[in-house]
Amino acid sequence: MINRKKTQRLYREEGLMVRRRRNRRRAIGARAPAPVLALPNQRWSLDFVHDQMASGRRFRVLNIVDDVTRECLRAVPDTSISGRRVVRELSDLIEERGRPGMIVSDNGTELTSNAVLAWCGEVGVEWHYIAPGKPMQNGYVESFNGRMRDELLNETLFLDLDHARTVIAAWAEDCNQSRPHSALGYETPAAFAAELHKQWPAQLRPSGSAAQAIAYTALMRNKAAGL
Repeated sequence: MINRKKTQRLYREEGLMVRRRRNRRRAIGARAPAPVLALPNQRWSLDFVHDQMASGRRFRVLNIVDDVTRECLRAVPDTSISGRRVVRELSDLIEERGRPGMIVSDNGTELTSNAVLAWCGEVGVEWHYIAPGKPMQNGYVESFNGRMRDELLNETLFLDLDHARTVIAAWAEDCNQSRPHSALGYETPAAFAAELHKQWPAQLRPSGSAAQAIAYTALMRNKAAGL
């Protein structure tokens, strides 16, 4: 067995040196969805939030948010939500509101399932997966989840699943209809969405004024270069 000091001496005598690994160069580019027009249905975000009932049985809530209007489009509580259930909820939502320009989510197993991938191809919806470990790239629904956690889930003892569904639906409706949002000029999401609907014809004309982007891509810093 050769110890470390003898190994270092032999390397010096032979003029050898250990090859140093270079820092991996990180590309400067988009790691988030591109900007979208300030119109409803341009981009939806979805994610799960978890809680438990008084009996100790755990459940999860599938939240779907319109990134432009900040509306909660769906808040679906259940003990199990598979990829097929996600597809079913999205299909029902499209029947009500029309098809979104893009859907954003993390890389959870339900959201990367064959059911979801096949549905995207059939419906023609672009599905953007955020970079692993970068929840800030899905910031709109993450912010909504945090608000739901603080204001509702942490403050409510759910007796059973029916109770959870009733309370969560009422809270989501209140968020959409009654609560002003600072990012929307202190309008409620429902009122902001209604105002945007009135502006659609002017914004969609090529000669119309430029529509405002509501989200921008972030550059990744090159740590090796110290930029």
